[in-house]
Amino acid sequence: MKELSVNHLLGIKYITPQDIDLIFETADQFKEVINRPIKKVPSLRDITIANIFFENSTRTKLSFELAQKRLSADVISFSAAQSSVKKGETLIDTVNNILSMKVDMVVMRHERPGAAYFLSQNVKASIVNAGDGAHEHPTQALLDSYTIRERLGGVAGKKVVIVGDILHSRVALSNIFALQMQGAEVKVCGPKTLIPKYIASLGVSVEPNLRKALEWCDVANMLRVQNERLDVNYFPSTREYSQQYGVDKALLDSLNKEIVIMHPGPINRGVEITSDVADSQQSVILDQVENGVAVRMAVIYLLASKIK
Repeated sequence: MKELSVNHLLGIKYITPQDIDLIFETADQFKEVINRPIKKVPSLRDITIANIFFENSTRTKLSFELAQKRLSADVISFSAAQSSVKKGETLIDTVNNILSMKVDMVVMRHERPGAAYFLSQNVKASIVNAGDGAHEHPTQALLDSYTIRERLGGVAGKKVVIVGDILHSRVALSNIFALQMQGAEVKVCGPKTLIPKYIASLGVSVEPNLRKALEWCDVANMLRVQNERLDVNYFPSTREYSQQYGVDKALLDSLNKEIVIMHPGPINRGVEITSDVADSQQSVILDQVENGVAVRMAVIYLLASKIK
């Protein structure tokens, strides 16, 4: 059986193109499983997984939990809001206490960049990064690429524009790494204040004009403005942002081709995209949600197979 080159999924930059291919091949099999009348397989009956979320999450947390239960793993979920972390307990002590309950794998979201990597160096468990600050969100990037592959037949040679708050987005960074690794061309588009200064060093060009960006691309990945991470005003108003960087049906229909619209969620309807775009035939947003379960099943299954 083929194996991943890593024992943890900490970020896209730590894995190889062959790892991505293996994850997608495995996800194909699990996609078939979750569309059966009986949606469970007994693959991980002996594996215990802890979901540790230090930041709020709905979709990612539910997606991971569903993926784990579809694989028949034992699952424990931990919310930092009701934990001893609030009393000053360290991250390592918190996780080691959980691991002492014979947990094999930890899925963690944390507000600090590098938290998942730090944990992987200090505890004996397989770590899956479910988002670390504004750094990486590897499973989101994998499910996004998987969805592009499903809709367009492949990722290599495709033109993808990521629109919105690039500066604070872990989704953007992981997507850039994953798309380039698979041979796609990537541009970003958004207010100058929300484009990181280092973006050119990643081999990514900036297109400040939304219409030009959409005319260039095959896929537009629309990101929300991360208001919870904004400590100052990066643009005058939400209305002005929407006028310059929001996509409505009239704009989509005026393009000389049909493009694919993606969004990692949650959607601020009427800001980055309107409802008629989100619910249109060009949108793959619900496909992303479904594929998220299959891709996370694949990641968990492949990592669990390396646990001795």
